[in-house]
Amino acid sequence: MNRESASLTEWLQTPLGRYLLQWETAQLELAVSDIFGYHALQLGLAELDALGNNRMPHRWLAVGQVPDAATGNAPLATPNKRTAALVTDSAALPFAQGSLDLLVLPHTLELSADSHATLREAERVLVPEGRMVITGFNPNSLWAFKQSRQRLYQRWAGQHNFGAPALPCTKELIGYGRLRDWLRLLDFEVESAHFGAYVPAVVSQKWLERFSWMDTLGPRWWPIFGAVYCVVAVKRVRGMRLLEPAKKSRKVPAVAPAAVASKDAAASRPGRL
Repeated sequence: MNRESASLTEWLQTPLGRYLLQWETAQLELAVSDIFGYHALQLGLAELDALGNNRMPHRWLAVGQVPDAATGNAPLATPNKRTAALVTDSAALPFAQGSLDLLVLPHTLELSADSHATLREAERVLVPEGRMVITGFNPNSLWAFKQSRQRLYQRWAGQHNFGAPALPCTKELIGYGRLRDWLRLLDFEVESAHFGAYVPAVVSQKWLERFSWMDTLGPRWWPIFGAVYCVVAVKRVRGMRLLEPAKKSRKVPAVAPAAVASKDAAASRPGRL
């Protein structure tokens, strides 16, 4: 696990981090509940059970690695006694091409050393019409604004510590617009996108509760400025079309034309005496 992953794990223990996990858990439960198949994989963020509401028979959790002086590589300790199925690199998954029906990347792109390589690997292991669910921090939000303001002040004042960081990630955040462009290049189609967490980046539970009204008005008045987004994308394959079950066509019986009497015909007939 790199420094970014360790920072995120610690940050998720804060009131703001628990608030984020609550929103993402609710979104992921809705996103994966109606996705069917056989094999699903959650890549990263063991603190979140992203596949708990999915009904696929084979579901795995993959985590990164923790460098250890004695063992060289040690598996990441997962909370809530969850067992990781494998320890792997997000850019080199041990799965065959087109073998997964669902792949969940909770903040995986932000923590990856090479976000493009991670996306290309996700495209490789997904089956045609497979789904990929991505969560990430929104750079156009109050949380990101506070983070940028702290960095500017640190540069100006020369201080290394200026309050608690609003976000655990120090890398450049991936906005929804840029993520959508990346997905389009890999022939993914965005099926749905939701934003959430509209409250400011406060540090106490009391202030989170005071600003809870913003989560009610946010989706209506400033929908794209939530602190986090959840995107569901579908892998499309050019020139490929899934065949639907053939419908039996019912033959319509031929109807014989009915004779219609006309006035002219009746007038031409000889009348009876």
